[in-house]
This record gives sequence, structure tokens and C-alpha cells, in this order.
Amino acid sequence: MDQTRNPFARLWTGYLRRHLWWILLAALLMAVEGSTVGLLAWMLEPMFDVVFVAGRSEMIWVVGAAIFGLFALRGVAGVAQRIIMARVAFTASSRLQQDLLTHVLRLDSAYFSATSPGTLIERVQGDVQAIQTMWTAIITNVGRDAVGLVSLMVVAILVDPVWTLVAIVGAPLLVAPSLIVQRYIRRKSIALRDIAGRRTTRLDEIFHGITPIKLNAMEGYQEQRFRAATEEMVRATVRTQAGQATVPALVDVAVGLGFLAVLLYGGPQIIAGEKTIGEFMSFFTAMSLAFQPLRRLASMSALWQQMIASLERIYALRDTVPTILEPATPAVLRPEDTTVAFDDVRLAYGDNPVLRGVSFDVPQGTTTALVGQSGAGKSTLFNVLTRLIDPESGSVTIGGRDIRDWGIKDLRGLFSVVSQDTLLFDETLRENLLLGRGDISEARLRAALDAAHVSDFVDDLPAGLDTEAGPRGSNLSGGQRQRVAIARALLRDTPILLLDEATSALDTKSERLVQTALARLSEARTTLVIAHRLSTIRDADQIVVLDQGRVVERGSHAQLLAADGHYTQLHRLQFGDDAT
Repeated sequence: MDQTRNPFARLWTGYLRRHLWWILLAALLMAVEGSTVGLLAWMLEPMFDVVFVAGRSEMIWVVGAAIFGLFALRGVAGVAQRIIMARVAFTASSRLQQDLLTHVLRLDSAYFSATSPGTLIERVQGDVQAIQTMWTAIITNVGRDAVGLVSLMVVAILVDPVWTLVAIVGAPLLVAPSLIVQRYIRRKSIALRDIAGRRTTRLDEIFHGITPIKLNAMEGYQEQRFRAATEEMVRATVRTQAGQATVPALVDVAVGLGFLAVLLYGGPQIIAGEKTIGEFMSFFTAMSLAFQPLRRLASMSALWQQMIASLERIYALRDTVPTILEPATPAVLRPEDTTVAFDDVRLAYGDNPVLRGVSFDVPQGTTTALVGQSGAGKSTLFNVLTRLIDPESGSVTIGGRDIRDWGIKDLRGLFSVVSQDTLLFDETLRENLLLGRGDISEARLRAALDAAHVSDFVDDLPAGLDTEAGPRGSNLSGGQRQRVAIARALLRDTPILLLDEATSALDTKSERLVQTALARLSEARTTLVIAHRLSTIRDADQIVVLDQGRVVERGSHAQLLAADGHYTQLHRLQFGDDAT
């Protein structure tokens, strides 16, 4: 099979081959562990014929010491190879998880809109952990049990090759049913991982929206949804487990048939004295001991199908290609002029036009506000400007240069964004402000805190800047979170500022403080503001009114009121007839 398509070949080439010497050492130890089973079966013949039947008591210590040595060697080799394989499995899977997350973080926003968080969590965490567990189990069991099975079969053949052929008479019966069951297991394993992703999404939605769930008394509804997802997962798991149990059950039938054939064929030989008791016990023990590794090896085929199913899902994600592409020769310098210009920008989501030839410019160092009804295209313009999505036609320039000329990271390094949904991590306030940067002095940090009015409350927190923000900033109020976001934007110190409904969810006092902080933040910066509260944008240098993806009006607050058009209608909706 082509290695570019074979998921296990890709796993081996990308993550496991670098641990080849450790894997070979583990394989050697597995061979030692497995071979001791065959040696143990071989030792039973002298134990019965020499010690018990012949009555040579002086050989008891020799045989006993040899058997003890085999068990001790088996124990040491087993521990060592498990430690090595655990190290290889955890190291490789951790690297795979990290690479997978790195890839996912670079996918387009459209991908995240179409893919649930639960699906992504299961790919990055659930599928990789499944591979980690199954890889260790498969290699350990296959390496040990395959050698053990071979050594036991060698012992059986040395005792009597005809008996051995008779014992494996049922083996051909396993082939066709096993192939059918393995295909069933892979199909059910893929379905199970998909169901697990949907169940994880349910949990993510519940925990993320716990407050509205409580306020709207939706506990029962959410419990029912989660119960349905859980029941579906239980059914899928039972089907998968049933498939896994079928393979060793087939082995049981074949082995039972073999034992029956051996007893029918070899029993009369022993009774007639043609074979010794020691030979029979050695053969019988070898075949009995071979039963368990044979069952485990059969079970490994089921685990292999599960692992391949997870690998196929992982590499399907890895093969997802972003549509927002880096330029072949990206610009490296920041623009001296940060004038932003939209020129006939058009964009549709499927058959739904969102931007219909939008054109306007934002002169450097000025503030432009975008207003309009919901769905007018305001947030889409922000997404286009930051290249979260590319327009179908038209262009966007900064300082006269197309935004697609910059590397994506460099382009987004030109912007600071403050939105109504402030993203705070479950870390300390200090970490939420610095975001891993080590080049921010304490004086600069303190200045940003003062300018954003974070100093007004941070010293009253239990541990100051080292207070935990809580999940999604839950330990802070809405106004406090906004001020932290503004301080973070000040520390980011970019030439272009994007404000997306930054004060829409705040009370009057918090809004006043945040507006003061935003005024300081926007000084000497090119600023675009999305606002529904028209009172917050009266002093904007220009206001662009959007309606159904088109620019229908432009001008200052006074000019637009005087025009008595769309802006005046919006103003009257908020303030009545007081059009001032």
C-alpha cells in the first residue's frame, strides 16, 4: 500500500521510526519473555520422565532451579520491555498531539464553523490516546505472544509433528470469519469515535452555557440530550465490543476442535506405551499454554482495526488544507502608512451574499465606526481585514499594499482586537496580560494597567495580578474583563485597533470607564469600531452605514443626521425623535 495513504505507515515514518533502537530493544526483551514459555513447556518432559517416573531425586534441584530461573528471567524482561514501550508510546503520542494541535490552529475559521469542538477534542485527545494505548498493547502482546506461540509450537513439533498437525486442524476455519469480523470492527470503531465526538460536544455546550441553562431552566432538556448521546454511545460500544469478543471466540472453537482431535488420535498411543507420560505432558502443556497467546493475538487483530480507524480520522484532519494561504514571498516590513481601504469587496456564504461591493477607506490615525442592522456585514469586514476569510473579489489594502502580501502572522500582528466576548484563559491575570511575553517591564505593565483602569480593582483582588482569572475569566465582572482586554491591547501596541461591540454588555459605570480606556487606547491609532450603541461613536471621524452588505451612507454624526437617511432611522430607533 502507498505509504502516503497508509495511516500506520505515516505514523511509523513520522513518529515511531525515530525510536527504532528502543523498539528493537523492547522487541528483544519481548522475544526473551515469550521464549521462556516454550522453554517451560520443554522442561516438563524431564521433570516427569527423569524426576518422577525414573525416580532421580538428585535432579529435583536442577529442574526446579531451571524452572525458577525461567520465571525470573520472564519477569525481568517483561518489566523492562513494558517500561520501554510506555516511554515510546507516550513520547510519540504526545508529539502527535502537539503536531495535530499545531495543524488545527492554522486551519481557517470556516473549518471551525463547520466542525464541532467535541469532534476536534476527540481527534486531538481521544483518538491519539486510543492509539497510544492500543499501540503499546499490540506491540507488547504481538512481540511477546508471537515468540511464545512459535516457541510452544516448536516444542509441540519436537514432541510429535503429527500430533501438532492434528491439533491445528481447525485453524483454516478461522480465516474467512475473522476477515468479516475485522471489517465490522473497523466500521463500528469509526462510528464509535464519531459518536464520542458528538457526546463531547454536548458536554462542551453544557459547561460553556451553564448560566443561560440555569436561567432558562433547561437542566432537564440538557440532561435528556446528554442521556440520548450516552445511550447511543453505549449501543455503539456494545456493538464494537461484540465484534472484538467474536475473534477470540472463534479461536476457542478451533482450539477445542484441535484438542479433541489430539485426544482421539494420541490417546491410544499413550495407552499402548508408544508415547511417554512426559512427552504427552510436554505436548499438552505446550498446546495449553499456546491457547492464551493465540487468543490474545486474535484479540490484537480487533485492536489493530480500532487503531487504524483512529489513525484514519487523525490523518483526515492532518490532510485538511487551509484555504487562507501564505504569500509566496511575504512582505517583512510594517507599513509606515496604516490607512485601510476596502475596494469593491464581495463575499457570499454559499448562496447568501454578505458583502456586495463594499468600498471605503479609513485614513491613518482616524476612527471609523461601522453601524447597521444585524447581518449588514460589519463583523464580516473585520474577518476579511484580518484574513480570517478571503473575499471572492475586490481588495483590501493597508498603506496601499494588499493584505495578502503579508504573511498571515505578520498581518495579524498589525491589529489589536477588543470585543464584547473577551477571551481570558484560566490562568493568572498577569499571564492573561503578558501571554507568555518576557519583554514587558514592570513599569510598562503598570502603565497599561493604569491607562486601562485595571489598577482600580486589581489591588483589591486576593493575590493582585497573580489572582486566577477562572474559566473564561469567570472570577471577574464583565467590565473588569473588558479592561483587562484593553490593557492587553495596550501592551500589544499595534498600529491598528479593532473594537467589536466592546461596551455593549456593560453597565453605565463600567461602560464609562471602558470608554475612557478605549479613548486612550485609540490615540494615534487607526481604529475601526463596530457599535450598536450610537452614543458611543458620536465623536468618530467618520461613520460608515451598512445595509445588506452595501455601504449606503458615510459621514460624521452631524452630517448623517442632517441627511435624514438610514443613520437617522437607526438613531430614532434608539433615541426617539431626539436626532441630535
